[in-house]
Amino acid sequence: MIEVKIHMAAGARIPEYQSGGASGADICALLDEAVTLKPGDTALIPTGISIEIPEGYEAQIRPRSGLAVNHGITLLNTPGTIDSDYRGEIKVIVTNLGKKDFTITSGMRIAQMVFSRSYRGRFIVTDELAETKRNNGGFGHTGT
Repeated sequence: MIEVKIHMAAGARIPEYQSGGASGADICALLDEAVTLKPGDTALIPTGISIEIPEGYEAQIRPRSGLAVNHGITLLNTPGTIDSDYRGEIKVIVTNLGKKDFTITSGMRIAQMVFSRSYRGRFIVTDELAETKRNNGGFGHTGT
């Protein structure tokens, strides 16, 4: 478990794990008024929370499966990455892939946040890469 400092605007809700085994903490919308997404619409939804993550970690913002399967609601840029040096408000890019209008209200659980260790790569320029069975076969190369 890592310690995450959180700053909350008035009315914001602290992220919550819904069960003992949950890896994602639900995060809620913080809105002055409801936002209705028509099919195909996308909106940037504020949460009213900012966090301080220890260096070497990231927070990933992911869709909630119930919203996805029941309403066609998902997140663009999934998973969204919150870097350890970002201190701004977390906002969620919500899109409606469903067939009906969907209304987001303040306090609604709209996404989940998962913490993960992150590693930085050191890039080494080379003229050759090791060969593999797949090698440079493109998308769909391994079949279905």
